[in-house]
Amino acid sequence: MNLTNFNRNEEFFVDLQRCIGCKACEMACAECETNGQESLISVNYVERSSTIQTTVQVCMHCEDPVCANVCPADAISQDEFGIVHTANTERCIGCSNCVMACPFGVPKKMEEYDLMMKCTMCYDRTSVGKKPMCATVCPSGALFYGTRAEIEEMRPNSTPINTFIFGQETVHTKVNIMMPKGSNELRIY
Repeated sequence: MNLTNFNRNEEFFVDLQRCIGCKACEMACAECETNGQESLISVNYVERSSTIQTTVQVCMHCEDPVCANVCPADAISQDEFGIVHTANTERCIGCSNCVMACPFGVPKKMEEYDLMMKCTMCYDRTSVGKKPMCATVCPSGALFYGTRAEIEEMRPNSTPINTFIFGQETVHTKVNIMMPKGSNELRIY
């Protein structure tokens, strides 16, 4: 791939409150030829019995990816740009350690392939200067790929954060979640 087009200033931003549940992102993800026509992101109901609110789930591309750390076959890799890739088909043994270890619940074991698959931030596109498929089709702006300056202009009352605290564990990610202005982190209990 031509990595000279990779824009290191562009980031992925998720604004969970803007998700309208249309699933256009899922359809666009499934169209990517490197995914085997499987969507590697998902739209979920927050609590379907009491609200119609949906949320989109993408890989957060952790700085220190626990999915890769627990893989006994060394099948999951992270590149120099911080992208955590889907398991290498020649190495993945289908043990599901990565599925159980991810604090965000992202990797999925695709039974028909006996392989872990997850969002790769459309590396085939982003590495040549294009935006991820899901971000190009999201009608509500819940998914955005661009510069920090662009998102700050678009969402002046929000702050992008990429620090998550799970009990005693702090996780830093490449993907940002939009939070109320002035937020530094998201504590998950």
